[in-house]
Amino acid sequence: MADQGASRTAVVVEDDDDIRQLLVTVLRQAGFTVHAAADGATAVEAVRRHDPLVTTVDVNLPDIDGYEVVRRIRGFSDTYVVMLTALPDEIDVLMGLDAGADDYQVKPFRARELRARIEALLRRPRARQADAGSAPPPPPEPGVDTGAPDDHRRVEHGPLVVDLDAHAVTVDGTEVHLTRSEFDLLTTLAERTGRVVPKDDLVRALRGEEYDAGVFVSDAERRSLEVHMVNLRRKLGDDGGSPRWIQTVRGVGYKFVAPA
Repeated sequence: MADQGASRTAVVVEDDDDIRQLLVTVLRQAGFTVHAAADGATAVEAVRRHDPLVTTVDVNLPDIDGYEVVRRIRGFSDTYVVMLTALPDEIDVLMGLDAGADDYQVKPFRARELRARIEALLRRPRARQADAGSAPPPPPEPGVDTGAPDDHRRVEHGPLVVDLDAHAVTVDGTEVHLTRSEFDLLTTLAERTGRVVPKDDLVRALRGEEYDAGVFVSDAERRSLEVHMVNLRRKLGDDGGSPRWIQTVRGVGYKFVAPA
């Protein structure tokens, strides 16, 4: 799995020569070693071979479309995925997120904005252990187990186990494969069991920003959040109408509830 501690490697998936070269240039300037692919099949193998931290995927490719590329990538990689689409309709954006993308950018895009979006993805904390010399961690929330033999912090609620440090989730002993965005949402909610977390705060968590930062959150970002939540619930086997773990608080946000 990709790790921020590893070298910054990226894969660019784009069939247009000019746009592909622009993306390669932008990512190289951001300090990435970049591997490019002009079709979907080559892209999937490039991700498998290079294990990139970031992958950009164009929707329209000459063989398989970008949605299918992302689905295949998600079968073995947790690389950050940014989809690029010339289709501005909301349904196209939501399809990309549903396939497993972390973010999207509509063409034509500004290189500075794309780089900012990628850097925002990279600010998301992956390892939640305290750094050496940092302040001690806050007291654990109910349900957080910090005394595991392997020193991994875990959140355990009935059959759901979230290993915060190993980026692993199991339900009834079976591993559940989540995207980075889905994992971040689950841990943000689970670490605040019983509290309602507003949608805007969850969007900011996905950006790697502090809560109540006052940074504008758009309607599109809220809708993207809702798609991520639908995908997360489906993978956990959670029913929105009768939730086991994630409860919708209408007009506000979401709450993680411990099983009775």
